[in-house]
Amino acid sequence: MQDIRFAILGAGMAGVLSAIKLLEAGFRDFTVYEKADRLGGTWRENTYPGIGCDVPSHLYSYSFALNPAWSHRYSPGDEIQAYFERVADEHGLERYFRFGDEVVRCAFEDGRWRIETASGHRDTADIVIAATGVLHHPNLPAFDGLASFAGAAFHSARWDHSVPIDGRRVGVIGTGSTAVQITGAITDRVARYSLFQRTAQWIMPQENPAYSADEQSGFRSDPALLRTTHDDLSRLFAEGFASGLVDADSPAMQMIAEACLANLEENVRDPELKERLRPTYRAACKRLVISPNFYQAIQRPNAELVTTAIERIEQSGVRTRDGRLHELDVLVLATGFKTDRFMRPIEIVGRGGARLDDVWEKRPIAYLSIAIPGFPNLFMLNGPNGPVGNFSLIEVAEIQFAYILKLIELHRSGRAREIAVSEAATQQLEAERVEAARSTIWSSGCRSWYLDDRGVPATWPWTFERFRAEMAAPKLDAYELAP
Repeated sequence: MQDIRFAILGAGMAGVLSAIKLLEAGFRDFTVYEKADRLGGTWRENTYPGIGCDVPSHLYSYSFALNPAWSHRYSPGDEIQAYFERVADEHGLERYFRFGDEVVRCAFEDGRWRIETASGHRDTADIVIAATGVLHHPNLPAFDGLASFAGAAFHSARWDHSVPIDGRRVGVIGTGSTAVQITGAITDRVARYSLFQRTAQWIMPQENPAYSADEQSGFRSDPALLRTTHDDLSRLFAEGFASGLVDADSPAMQMIAEACLANLEENVRDPELKERLRPTYRAACKRLVISPNFYQAIQRPNAELVTTAIERIEQSGVRTRDGRLHELDVLVLATGFKTDRFMRPIEIVGRGGARLDDVWEKRPIAYLSIAIPGFPNLFMLNGPNGPVGNFSLIEVAEIQFAYILKLIELHRSGRAREIAVSEAATQQLEAERVEAARSTIWSSGCRSWYLDDRGVPATWPWTFERFRAEMAAPKLDAYELAP
């Protein structure tokens, strides 16, 4: 049996999961590197008003740490952050974290990974687990004059809570999930609310009831009920939603489209506003936005939907191309993230000096979103072209890590000290993925962050059953194993 040293990059949902699963498998020699001062990832970084998860709380939970105390069907961000902190504490992870020290370089030399951090700290690991996430590099728009704005301006993922918004004039640029959540949370607090829309979104209606004290007590006293709730949600989410997305003509997609259309028709009174809120593409072509109150919020007397394109930012507000100046005190950029970064800007150097930036020069690619040819003993969770658009990422990460552990066992048993996916296997799967993506809803004719530079959806295009089957056990003929 081989002693193995691990480095985990990132202390978000997937990093915490990785640490717990390594401990369960009997590994103790690892460090979790995190550039921030505490764990949490997405839920640490995003603290804007109204933030919540669009996956049901009892499904957006580790299967081994189900939570009977979720407050709502879809719980708020601070509650999710507290959940991850509690789970990490209960599993004794504190000693394994290295906070506030960003990894800047990982190089594969002489069969091991040499790691450098921003502070100059150096480490050596046999295996690197990249748990860096997808949505963590804010996409900052290049509007003329942005730096000249006299008020407070910040990206939604860098919300400045020292800036008051109550009774002030607030503008939000963007209409994705973040902007929709912000709209529902603050329109009744501000003096004037301006939502700058480039593209209309389909809004899936979804009530968000609170769990009663009796319901929470029932979950606490009956672990079987809690497990059944999780498993039922997993099945319904996969069969009724996720798998429907990969077939643009499926009955599930028809039901989603009908629900979104009815939501718009029944809840927006003004005909002119209704048409400006009506998308010109099919429902779920972009990531489906779920909200219980967006249409109500944008129709408040103090709220305005601005659909004229932005010309520039000025000292006192936003100038649109019709010449109008929208005067603002606070400007929020809800403009999303750079979704092709993954581990970058860490300098990753693989076998023979191959640089990840060069390998991914056209676009990110990975075998089953986990492994990259030429980069032995480097495994990703929720990497490129994975099921980011249609499944619970916690469930995905758990399934992926179970697969990775089977590869790690090859190392521990001495069968293979270097494990690298082959170029041929990667290219074959990628060709199949690109072809399958043509029939998904994401290829039905819209611009979205799912699409790569070719216009191909950069996500898993098959059913959840296919994903589970692929993850059941590694196909070792797809890997190059060096003793």
